[in-house]
Amino acid sequence: MDQPPPLLSAEQISNRVDELAAEIDEAYADTEMLVLIGVLKGSFIFLSDLARRLHVPHRVEFIAVSSYGAKESEHADPVRLIMDVRHGIDGHDVLLVEDIVDTGHTLAYLKRLFAAHEPKTLGTCALLHKPDRTEQEVEVDYLGFTIPDVWVVGYGLDYAERHRTLPYIGELPPAMR
Repeated sequence: MDQPPPLLSAEQISNRVDELAAEIDEAYADTEMLVLIGVLKGSFIFLSDLARRLHVPHRVEFIAVSSYGAKESEHADPVRLIMDVRHGIDGHDVLLVEDIVDTGHTLAYLKRLFAAHEPKTLGTCALLHKPDRTEQEVEVDYLGFTIPDVWVVGYGLDYAERHRTLPYIGELPPAMR
């Protein structure tokens, strides 16, 4: 088996991205500039599809974070920023765009970090959420899909840098890991 079986088809994803873009357009109809901040690497495909469907004025920024398990980090927070936005966000409407909310630690960290920059508004958007893995509750304003606690790849998500560019979200069986 070369490719993992689909959990969400390309058509399901495309339809949901259309719906999310419409919701975001409505919510930010009066914005002067919506700043979309994508979390690399996983969000890049979702963010590009979402951005192309938006009609409100927007610009795209990228950040990168590193996550540590509790035993791997001396820091109280298991997440740290390794690449920041290139342009200021203060006074702007900001939407953090994530591929997946798993434990909630990354998105909670990013909300705290970017709130300190004093944006006009700070929203969140995630393609996927695994509620069974939640360790830290975090509100997701725009959510694509809720999925079970399975390893997923495709549409930006990877396993050891493989399967990231699949056009669908696939469930990676243990035999393929």
